[in-house]
Parts: sequence; C-alpha cells; structure tokens
Amino acid sequence: MSILNRKEIRRKIHRRIRKKVSGTAGCPRLAVHYSNKNIYAQIIDDVAGRTVCAASSLDKEVEGSGSNVATAEKVGALIATRAGGASVSAVVFDRGGHLYHGKIKALADAAREGGLKF
Repeated sequence: MSILNRKEIRRKIHRRIRKKVSGTAGCPRLAVHYSNKNIYAQIIDDVAGRTVCAASSLDKEVEGSGSNVATAEKVGALIATRAGGASVSAVVFDRGGHLYHGKIKALADAAREGGLKF
C-alpha cells in the first residue's frame, strides 16, 4: 500500500477538478495557485490554450509580499481589474486542489467584489 504525501493528494484532487472545469472564450477559467512565498492567479482560455491575464503577489501593484490572506485579497482585486481590461466578466473558478478557505476564499471574494462573476 502506497503512502501519498500532501502534494500528491492535492494533485489528485486538482486532476479530478480539471476533468469537470474548463475555460472557454466566453467564460474562461480563473486558476489559483499559492506557494509558501507567493500567490498566483491567472485567467485561462483552455480552448485556445492561452492566458488572458494574470496577477500575482510579485506584481508591483501588490504592496507587501508573502502568502497570506491580505495579499490574496490584493491579488484578487488586481486580477478582477485586469480581467475587466481584457473584457472578461464571467469566469469558472479553479481552486487548484486547495480547500476553499483562507487565502483561496479571500482571493475569490475580492475578485467577486471587483466585478467578476462566478
């Protein structure tokens, strides 16, 4: 019997989510990923295979760094404004295999307040 570590379990969950969640030109996918140091969000059109826009805690518009709830809120607001600039109003949310609480929930709430619908 094999023992899986936390990363492998998250990857299995993410593969299961990606079977159901796909982004189109009309409703692209908002993919979220975080590490111990940074938070990343990108809006992806899976049909065309391209990234429409992206934001992360490495951007100059996001003051303060780190991978915490406050930074996630800033990244969520930034991705919402960039999506508006790319004329994207509705997205499908891809939490990346992470639980929907903490950083993921803060980013999603901030993106909703910024005008994204999902």
